[in-house]
Amino acid sequence: MLRILMFVVPLALSVYAFIDCISTDEKDIRHMPKPLWAILVLLFPLVGSISWLIAGKQRRPAAGRTGGRREWVAPDDNPEFLKSLSDEDQDQDKKKDGEDN
Repeated sequence: MLRILMFVVPLALSVYAFIDCISTDEKDIRHMPKPLWAILVLLFPLVGSISWLIAGKQRRPAAGRTGGRREWVAPDDNPEFLKSLSDEDQDQDKKKDGEDN
């Protein structure tokens, strides 16, 4: 079982790093051109993959604005959505008050 893991884990790491490398935008790649990183990951699977993950890609924070577009925010964390709910509640209350009078 350990022999299989010693083969599968580096292979999975290499496949992940290669796919991540080729799907990353050129502007997010650091230190070397994209084709060089891809060749490094393919020729030296373990070292190249670890190098790519550590130094090759510019990492961005998971939350907030990235790359000029807004990241998706859950409705209960979105102040604009919560405000729209309170506005709808006020509109419904006004309609009910009008019906009662």
